[in-house]
Amino acid sequence: MGMSEFYGEGDREQSIRTIRRALELGVTLFDTADMYGQGENERLLAEALGADRDRVVVATKFGMVRDEAGSFTGVDGSPEYARRACEASLSRLGTETIDLLQLHRVDPRTPIEETVGAMRELVEAGKVRLLGLSEVSAEELRRAAATAPIASVQSEYSLLERAIEAEVLPECERLGAACLAFAPLMRGLIARRFSSAEELDPSDTRRRGRYPRLAGEALDANLELAHLIWEIADGRGVPPSQVALAWLLQRSPAVIPIPGAKTVEHLEQNLAALELELDAGELERLEGVVGAGGSAVGRREPKR
Repeated sequence: MGMSEFYGEGDREQSIRTIRRALELGVTLFDTADMYGQGENERLLAEALGADRDRVVVATKFGMVRDEAGSFTGVDGSPEYARRACEASLSRLGTETIDLLQLHRVDPRTPIEETVGAMRELVEAGKVRLLGLSEVSAEELRRAAATAPIASVQSEYSLLERAIEAEVLPECERLGAACLAFAPLMRGLIARRFSSAEELDPSDTRRRGRYPRLAGEALDANLELAHLIWEIADGRGVPPSQVALAWLLQRSPAVIPIPGAKTVEHLEQNLAALELELDAGELERLEGVVGAGGSAVGRREPKR
């Protein structure tokens, strides 16, 4: 997402280098969405993958609608929109089949059974291989899974956001669905990328207040919570991103973190988490950051 929008100006050449380096290092899952850069992120991914497209799993999302100016206008989960969005993503991705098509948000006007039913038809037509959901409740997940097999669920999950542990993650484990943990570094805060909004580029939506937890008193409180993570990372001599990602990897076999590195340096730092095993004492200390099922300070959802 950050390669095309939201986190400051993008650098296309740097983004392509980062994706190519990810391929070299064995990364096989690339997650995008039609609304990231209003389609440009899908085109970027297609260009970067090139002839290596069939070596990887390409995941995209649909359902969050924007107008020509980029403003968010709502959510559309209607069967008609699902079909149109799939065709548009196939074209931008330059592929005949989307490996994982995900509903970005549930449309309150459309029963989830209708949306997932249309997605199932896309699988039957050979245009999609697997189906996923993003930001659903456990009940919505159960209803969707009764309509078609659900391979994955995206939810925000990190050391500072653990609400899905109460119901959604257990339901994923019960169904055999992967949990794709987005914002595993809380949009850079856990990774110690910034300590105040003023340190960010003026065009960065984190500076402009899009994410309530990264502004004002909430930001100060959440930086304080992150200090324990930083202490453990400093004690290990590793970046805090590695501690946060290693913690997620040790939580459940169902959890797959999807950190959004924009540079080769951050990509390589993140992947090193695969080699970091936290000991029992470190895991116990990390349990105290927000506690089981707990959350950071402030409203989680971004302002549209």
